[in-house]
Amino acid sequence: MKKLILASISIALLYACVPPADSNQATAPQEIGVQISDKGEKIALYGGDMAAVSLWETYIKAHNERDLETIAALNAEKDFVAYGPNGEAIKGTQAHMAFLTTWFKQANPTWTTKFLITNMYTDKEGKVQQWITSGHDVTLTVEGKEVKVNQVHDALVVDGKIKLFTVNERVLLPEEEAKEGAKEMTQE
Repeated sequence: MKKLILASISIALLYACVPPADSNQATAPQEIGVQISDKGEKIALYGGDMAAVSLWETYIKAHNERDLETIAALNAEKDFVAYGPNGEAIKGTQAHMAFLTTWFKQANPTWTTKFLITNMYTDKEGKVQQWITSGHDVTLTVEGKEVKVNQVHDALVVDGKIKLFTVNERVLLPEEEAKEGAKEMTQE
């Protein structure tokens, strides 16, 4: 009986150490959500290339350091566009550098990154669309006062460059005002 138990345990251990037959095959990409077209069609989104995260981190760092040369080098050479939170459409790297030069002097923005998410999908033409979505708290100077905003960026990366990005923004209330607002909401 002891030999039978010992043999069973030995076989079980050997079997446990053998990888499944398909373990060397690439696993299918994990669907992480959907993109919804203007026509309401759902297109599967998959986790994207982590190189987009590194690219965007470098881009934001260059903004914090006022390094216009690096920002310009990371913009796509053709058809670059940035859509700002107030409806701005800044077309071309030259216009982007002019905007940033003025804005850096006026608002002195500083970004603190909160999250970075990369995703991709294949469009109808079979072209992979690589995106990076990020969230940042930004400190600005507005009319001589410090203002904090939260920004969410969506950026399209093409051939390792920023082709376009959008900025959505909301003002963050000072901590006291936020607490008071939360208190009022719970009393209603």
